[in-house]
Amino acid sequence: MPVDDFNQQLDRMKSNDGFIAALDQSGGSTPKALGLYGVTEDAWSNDEEMFTEVHNMRKRIMTSPSFTGERILGAILFENTLDRDVEGRPSADYLWNEKKVVPFLKVDKGLQELKDGVQLMKPIPQLDELLKKAKAKNIFGTKMRSVIKEYNEGGIQTVVAQQFEMGKQIIAAGLVPIIEPEVDINCPDKAKAEAFLKAAIMENLNTLGDDHVMLKLTLPEEDNLYTDCQNHKNTVRVVALSGGYPREESNTRLSRQKGMIASFSRALSEGLNVNQTATEFDKMLDGSIESIFQASRT
Repeated sequence: MPVDDFNQQLDRMKSNDGFIAALDQSGGSTPKALGLYGVTEDAWSNDEEMFTEVHNMRKRIMTSPSFTGERILGAILFENTLDRDVEGRPSADYLWNEKKVVPFLKVDKGLQELKDGVQLMKPIPQLDELLKKAKAKNIFGTKMRSVIKEYNEGGIQTVVAQQFEMGKQIIAAGLVPIIEPEVDINCPDKAKAEAFLKAAIMENLNTLGDDHVMLKLTLPEEDNLYTDCQNHKNTVRVVALSGGYPREESNTRLSRQKGMIASFSRALSEGLNVNQTATEFDKMLDGSIESIFQASRT
């Protein structure tokens, strides 16, 4: 990616109004996402056909007249989407050059089994090769997800340490990592888990020197809990995941977080259906985008 493009994208992510569209459902979550969209499992007979179906859904979202950089700052892609085209252009190039939407890539390979109240990321043995590929395809940054299911201080520290260790590897490859230690919305003692998580994140931010990361965090029980993270010199932006909350509740919670912006997946695509006409689809998507955009402007 040309340096001018990278700097322009970094400036957008730091300061512009808008939110990040999460279009990165992977193998495990794709059937559910397609089902909500109205495409049932009898529509495909293997993974490749399934990924074609979900690419068609994502392509319909990305090419919609309402999906532009005026309200959407970035979009997170699954690797399979990165390898496909949109209107004859590689997906990442289409997003940036046609829509002025900054492209990110999901790099994690799913979650390990629950241990110490958390699910760490599975190992990513080919991460360096994937990062080189991402850089060659003009990706700006990456995203990787862990999950905190219980208030367990040792488990939470391990999650954050793994995220930042991998984040530093991503920074070394010339990309901006989105650190995502999700707190499950059904976590008992969610507020306590979030307070401990914040402290662990702040400690790790202080190890970054001049490098930058983004943070993707569950909408917190204590409003504006993550203000210190947002104001940290090493943080580009703090974004919120919807985590299973319906769009209306996600937006309500987000609107109370000053400076935090959305990075929604299910809440963005809620109400979209394969059988809608182009007009119906664009109207539904435009309404979703506008509501999430407004909640992200507080």
